[in-house]
Amino acid sequence: MSETPARRPEKDRPWVMRTYAGHSSAAESNKLYRNNLSKGQTGLSVAFDLPTQTGYDPDSPLARGEVGKVGVPIPHLGEMRRLFEDIPLTTMNTSMTINATAMWLLALYQVVAEEQNPELAPAEVAAQLAGTTQNDIIKEYLSRGTYVFPPEHSLRLISDVIAYTVHEIPKWNPINICSYHLQEAGATPTQELAYALCTAIAVLDAVRDSGQVSPEDFEKVVGRISFFVNAGVRFVEEMCKMRAFVELWDEITRTRYGVTDPKMRRFRYGVQVNSLGLTEAQPENNVQRIVLEMLGVTLSKDARARAVQLPAWNEALGLPRPWDQQWSLRLQQVLAFESDLLEHEDLFTGSVVVEAKVAQMVADARAEMDRVQALGGAIAAVESGYMKQALVSSHAARRARIENGDEVVVGVNRFETTATSPLTADLDGAIQAADPEAERSAVAGLERWRAERDQEAVDRALADLAAAAKTDANLMGPTLAAARAGATTGEWSGTLREVFGEFRAPTGVSGAVGVAEAGEELTAVREQVRATGEELGGRLRLLVGKPGLDGHSNGAEQVAVRARDAGFEVVYQGIRLTPQQIVAAAVAEDVHCVGLSILSGSHMELVPDVLEQMRAAGIDDVPVIVGGIIPDRDARALKELGVAAVFTPKDFSLTQSMAGIVAAIREAHQLV
Repeated sequence: MSETPARRPEKDRPWVMRTYAGHSSAAESNKLYRNNLSKGQTGLSVAFDLPTQTGYDPDSPLARGEVGKVGVPIPHLGEMRRLFEDIPLTTMNTSMTINATAMWLLALYQVVAEEQNPELAPAEVAAQLAGTTQNDIIKEYLSRGTYVFPPEHSLRLISDVIAYTVHEIPKWNPINICSYHLQEAGATPTQELAYALCTAIAVLDAVRDSGQVSPEDFEKVVGRISFFVNAGVRFVEEMCKMRAFVELWDEITRTRYGVTDPKMRRFRYGVQVNSLGLTEAQPENNVQRIVLEMLGVTLSKDARARAVQLPAWNEALGLPRPWDQQWSLRLQQVLAFESDLLEHEDLFTGSVVVEAKVAQMVADARAEMDRVQALGGAIAAVESGYMKQALVSSHAARRARIENGDEVVVGVNRFETTATSPLTADLDGAIQAADPEAERSAVAGLERWRAERDQEAVDRALADLAAAAKTDANLMGPTLAAARAGATTGEWSGTLREVFGEFRAPTGVSGAVGVAEAGEELTAVREQVRATGEELGGRLRLLVGKPGLDGHSNGAEQVAVRARDAGFEVVYQGIRLTPQQIVAAAVAEDVHCVGLSILSGSHMELVPDVLEQMRAAGIDDVPVIVGGIIPDRDARALKELGVAAVFTPKDFSLTQSMAGIVAAIREAHQLV
């Protein structure tokens, strides 16, 4: 008689599974969300477009070309209703990647939830809402670039949201302190740990000092702080980094803030695994990269992510299709439900190797945190440019390692030969195109919304918001009133811009350390730059421009640093410039080449605008270079319009790109 098979151990509850999604319109994004939920996704992760993230309405001149490109446009309450139609918000866990306008989007979300549940009092609805607003402005100054207001006022908005949610929406995570974007900007594990934790200290100190939360309730504030973390392909190192985060956070909350409840000291984090390492060359390799990165945040039970969202294999090519997002969701489901990972206690407890690695990371992070705190803390280190300069230097070192082969990227700088891939046989069909009518539809919808609302009620609500902003009152109340009255995203932000002013963060380029030792290739390019400059009567000048609302400046910064190393005089004024401002700078600086970096998908609108402005200014003989995530069909179209060269992620060698820029300058001046 055969033995009865042993019962398998009971599994832990899996992490929340999300897909970062949103594009074109609220209606299209709503369809995508409901489709993803039907496939087993257990939470929503909302991507907003750049005008929504930076506080502009779709009809703003600054929004041109950006509406619906990298996320969904939400200019008013009507679009938020449409976004969550037939999705009951009181039973959903929603993460919203929103920062400068986080308070406003949370208000819209809360009002929609109230409208979905008219039988309940607003306070009862709020008590049931669960989810997260990213709401970390500090990292926006360092990496992602969707800040609006100066640091002091941004920290005030963060504090107001935290104090409000602790009292009114107790299941909400009011901030996701983001080390994710720090790693995307080149942070080492030490920098990622230190800068994220210094940000947390700055936020908690601000909430404590605001007096909005009693000492008795402050433990709840600490308990609702969550983190949003990156995980790269060095998955052992990444797993140890997460254990270091756990140890350091427990220490900070216990010693600095006196939190006695271990549950309130728990390091709670969600993760999007690394997009920086995704390659356009042999993009099928991205699947195994994503799996390895997921293991880094799931293998260790004591430091396991509470929510995971994975990029799609083709994100270096363009906008993923629903099927691509499904593939990424299935990666999570296979690990959680088919493997035995969730049946065991922590796999690494007692490991000599892991303990030594974690101890070293903790010590290194403490030392870097001490440096930041000695400067006056995270805000001071942002304003001085210290952290930004450190990240630009780290990123430059990483790029140099890839280019000289010290850091292997399969399919890029080694093992480049490949069979034809059926996944990319039709490159135009391998990605999804955003709806070209999205901007026109959004503007038309905005016009209808304004025509149908009670303008006097909107004016009163915005006046009350401005008055409150001039005091130390919590701004969530006036913001909710403005949302209910029918104000728009641009009007809410514009009102606060008039009170708080705006801010331009340091670029970090001027003091960044570039290539330590020039190899043969860079030496040759330097000679080309020098010789061409002599032929033209002076040093070659390159303008690196970021038109539109795209704040992902990492690529532009690295181009600027390498161009400086190659001998160019570099003009780089940072992010969010209009085509007019870029052309004015090109004229004023008498540059030999204009380089445009656009990662938001708005290249087909913004590049022709720059070219037209250059013609009007009489400098259309200056060659224009464009870099970004640009599909082949668009690259061909840009070249037909007169662009000299298009660089995409597959052109990983910055030094070769510099050679291409010199060649374009020589061709424009008909130099042999």
